[in-house]
This record gives sequence, C-alpha cells and structure tokens, in this order.
Amino acid sequence: MRYAIQQAGESRSFPTGDAFLTNAVAPEAAEVMIHLGTALRADDARAAILVELGAECLGVHTGETLGGEGSNVLGFCRYRNGADTPSDLVEIVRQKATPETAIAAARAVFESAGLQVAICDDQAGRIIDRLVRPKYNAALRFLDEGLATQQDMDLTCRLGLGYRDGPIERVVRGGLAEHYDISKALFEIYGSQGYAPARRATVAARRRGPASNA
Repeated sequence: MRYAIQQAGESRSFPTGDAFLTNAVAPEAAEVMIHLGTALRADDARAAILVELGAECLGVHTGETLGGEGSNVLGFCRYRNGADTPSDLVEIVRQKATPETAIAAARAVFESAGLQVAICDDQAGRIIDRLVRPKYNAALRFLDEGLATQQDMDLTCRLGLGYRDGPIERVVRGGLAEHYDISKALFEIYGSQGYAPARRATVAARRRGPASNA
C-alpha cells in the first residue's frame, strides 16, 4: 500500500531519518495520505487518511456526530517513551462508523514497514497511556509516602514481573514533565484519580515552564 506524507515539524512517531519517511511516495501516486502535524484535508478518493495524534481524540480533528462519526480518516500514534527510540507498536484509532476497508489500508501501511498494529476506539490516551499513566502515578506516590524506595520498586518489577525496566526509571527517563502533560490531559477528560499527576511530575512541569502540547 503506497503512502504519501505531509509533515510540519518533527514527528514523535517517525523522527528525522526514519525509513518510514524515506519510503513515502509522491501524493499523486499514493493510496494513503499521512498527516504528521499538518491540518487534516478530506479526500474520499484515498483508501485511508491517517492523522498522527498526541493524547487527544481523533474527533478533535474530524468532528463528531453522536456515535455516527466515521470515514476514511483514522488516527494513529507510535508508542514512544519520551526521547527513547520509538517502539514497533502503532495504535490505530477508528471511529464508530469507520469502514473496514480504511482500517485494512491503514494496517497494511504500517505492517509493510515491519511495525505491529493495535486497533482501538477513539478514546483519549488510546490503550497504552490509559494503562500505564496510573501505574506511574501510583509508583511516584508510593515513593513520596515512603512505602518503598525507587530502587526496590524498579527491581521488584524487573525480577518479579519480568519487566525490562521499572516504572520509576521508565517514567523518569521518558520525562516527568512529559508524563505530567499526558496524565493531566487524561485526568481532565476522565476525572479518574489515577490520572491525577503525581507531585513529582507536577514539580517537574513547573520547573520546566510552559507546558508543551500533549
């Protein structure tokens, strides 16, 4: 499945030099159009149009119609922990009435590049951030409350649960201020206490200065 890219600025999913960028074709030759930081432009002639997302819902870009939304436009986000190398997992976001043909086209684009694909509904934070942000907040609160040291929590998760790294070392490496941005965005939407940014993340964000877009 041939794809073209319209890009403005650095992409979190595909940083400069990523082979996915260099394998794109000219827009007139592509079945799929990918927007990396550029405004969505509808085009029913495309098999799919893909919009790179932050923490926001796809509906922010497409609009919504109370459960009837859906077209050849899908969202996506390649999971990346801060400045770490992007992972091989891409979350593709569909809406209620998204055609299966558009989903198949989006999947084909990423799988042909050797990436793994997960399909999810249009929820802020998708799958990964909705799962991991409460865990990071809990670990940071345990540290504040003196329930365990950072070293003990991370070691327990590595040895006892088989994680490659522990929750605190991972969230710190990814950036506490960035965690604050994402967690705060999810807390504002869902209201769940688990998404309320932990104290240490709030401190890091205030020391950084004005927040970046999540």
